Amino acid sequence: MSRISERWATFEHAHPTSAQLITFAGLNIGITVLQLIMMPVFKWILGTTELIDTGFRAFPVGSGYHIFDYVAGALPEGGGGGLAYFLAVQATLAIAQVINFFAQRNITFKSNTNPWWAALWYTLAYVIITFGAAALQNFYKVPVYELLITTWGMGAAGEAIADVATMLINALLSCAVFFPIFKLIFRRTDTDAKEAESIEQTA
Repeated sequence: MSRISERWATFEHAHPTSAQLITFAGLNIGITVLQLIMMPVFKWILGTTELIDTGFRAFPVGSGYHIFDYVAGALPEGGGGGLAYFLAVQATLAIAQVINFFAQRNITFKSNTNPWWAALWYTLAYVIITFGAAALQNFYKVPVYELLITTWGMGAAGEAIADVATMLINALLSCAVFFPIFKLIFRRTDTDAKEAESIEQTA
């Protein structure tokens, strides 16, 4: 293990961005697995409430198009999951992103800048990406669920696979956008090196 750690430290020093990208990807795989576990749980819990029969449409764009568009009714019955599906998605993403914030800040980028400013920018980026991902989801969500549930006649199994597919697409889109943003908000200032250099110059 020590040899592996030494080789990784050497690689990290020689190729910092590549090392960050590898760590970033590894953590994102773990976070995605966590989402795949949480999503069905939230969906099942909320699906037992009246929220599944409550449609949710918000932020209209153009004629008849909404960024968030969850038609009332269960997915196998041709509905869009209603407010229950929307809340299940958002609860899953919110928990995952809180964990992701601390993991990426402390492990991937080892940032030592003000965490409150980083959290502010992270939240802003999360909101923007959530809206963008929701807008894109309107193009692929319905076809994926219809294909697996209705066209292929897979029923509940098709719904579960469609849940995984949409979550993976969402995760891939988020990863592609988040890495360059993290590079900006999770900076590291070499204060220790600067202090050492200052001491040497004073001496």
